[in-house]
Amino acid sequence: MNTIKGHHHVSMVTKNAQVNVHFYRDILGLRLVKKTVNQDTPSMYHLFYGDTTGSAGTELSFFELPIAAGTHRGTNSISRIGLLVQNEETLTYWQERFQVLGVNHGEKFMYGNRKALPFEDPDGLQLLLINHEEKEIPTFWTPWEDSVVPTQHQILGIGPVELTVRNIAKTSKTLANLLGYHEITATKEEAVYQSVEGAAYSEIVLKKLLGDKERPGRGSVHHIAIRVDTEEHMKEWAERVAEAGFETTGVIDRYYFHSLYFRESNGILFELATDGPGFLADEVSENLGNELALPPFLENRRAEIEAKLKPII
Repeated sequence: MNTIKGHHHVSMVTKNAQVNVHFYRDILGLRLVKKTVNQDTPSMYHLFYGDTTGSAGTELSFFELPIAAGTHRGTNSISRIGLLVQNEETLTYWQERFQVLGVNHGEKFMYGNRKALPFEDPDGLQLLLINHEEKEIPTFWTPWEDSVVPTQHQILGIGPVELTVRNIAKTSKTLANLLGYHEITATKEEAVYQSVEGAAYSEIVLKKLLGDKERPGRGSVHHIAIRVDTEEHMKEWAERVAEAGFETTGVIDRYYFHSLYFRESNGILFELATDGPGFLADEVSENLGNELALPPFLENRRAEIEAKLKPII
């Protein structure tokens, strides 16, 4: 069976697309690589950020939901997103940048065995900048030359993703037995898994939390997507997930990649997503994110869709 290559993207909920773009592009220095819509609800923006082309492993995506209330934090949720940076010096750069720009952040601390800097986006999404400890830069990352952040301090992609669950054993079983992740550490209260040995960009952290289930809203995480290299391998994964007893969506053509969704036993929504075709399928690199991009099956509804969306600058 083909192995999972790490994280593909993580998808969140934002209340205001323009505020979201200002934060992730103009403060965090990520590139808005695709300004599109939720293919299931085309009246809703779906924004993707990442490196210069939005490579798999660097993508943060957001659904705009203007009526979204605040998130009531709780268990059985994707509770924190790690973003990798090159070294300790870069953490200091970001700490000072957040101070100047008024970004809500905490003090550096040890997250597992790595130094990290916690912060929030305007919706209250919980994020961490994590020191990649000057290890080899992920091969899938390409710096964005027009970023407001100097190349040496740019975010390299998604790092450890934290899941808070009532029953660690259930999610551990899904990660190890179904998806082929390797156990790095495990206690009754916390477990760490990687799909690529030693790679922070493939790491999932499980933390036990009893109590009420999270009620999602703005600043909540909708799902985590993990990397499958080809459509052919996706078909194999679809069969394997179904054979394990999980109800799936089947393979869906999202135009920029092919997807399959399922919920594991604690209710965490996983997506398997192919590396390609990618965001250059309908735009040249120089134009990524500038105009509203629609998959071919929605193109004939462009006027209707654009009329319902507030322009983003």
